[in-house]
Amino acid sequence: MRVGGLLLLVSLAGCAGGPPPPDWQLNSAGAMQRFRQHYLNGDTRLADDEFALAKAELARTGRGDLLARAELVQCAVRVASLDFGECSGFEVLRAEAGVEELAYADFLAGRKERRGATSAEDPVSRLVATGVKMRQGQVTPNEIAAAVEISSAQGWRRPLLAWLGVQAKLAEAAGDAEALRAIRRRIELSTTPEK
Repeated sequence: MRVGGLLLLVSLAGCAGGPPPPDWQLNSAGAMQRFRQHYLNGDTRLADDEFALAKAELARTGRGDLLARAELVQCAVRVASLDFGECSGFEVLRAEAGVEELAYADFLAGRKERRGATSAEDPVSRLVATGVKMRQGQVTPNEIAAAVEISSAQGWRRPLLAWLGVQAKLAEAAGDAEALRAIRRRIELSTTPEK
């Protein structure tokens, strides 16, 4: 299951040609998209605010499965940024989750393989998959470089800095001073505050 698919499941958009979707669907979907963007951009405060708004909208339904899906989206973007903390929000709702959500939670934790993944996935899903491989200790230098470039192309500061940090450790371990200087320069440029 891709992160975009999880966002779609969370939003449960109304059927075409039918009545407009309830406001909680629109509000939660919008808040989840903004959460994801703010988190990846490195703005924790705004990300937390949007996630709280999304959860409040979903809670109006009284459906734990929807809240569990939202928690998985949060966990997935954290894994994309190499934050391997516990997915405690999901664990509280595990009993409410469906089979797909349970499988995705196991995938994020590095306990289960994901099926049907392709290289054409959206950028967040590609970062998540690479983050899981990092968690499992199975990531390659080429995959790390690809994660850096995906993050850079999207302008996502949080995962960019995380993946550049991994590259820097590899360059340092290899004694590659030139590569290390270039990586540190990218880190410096990425952390320079805007004026």
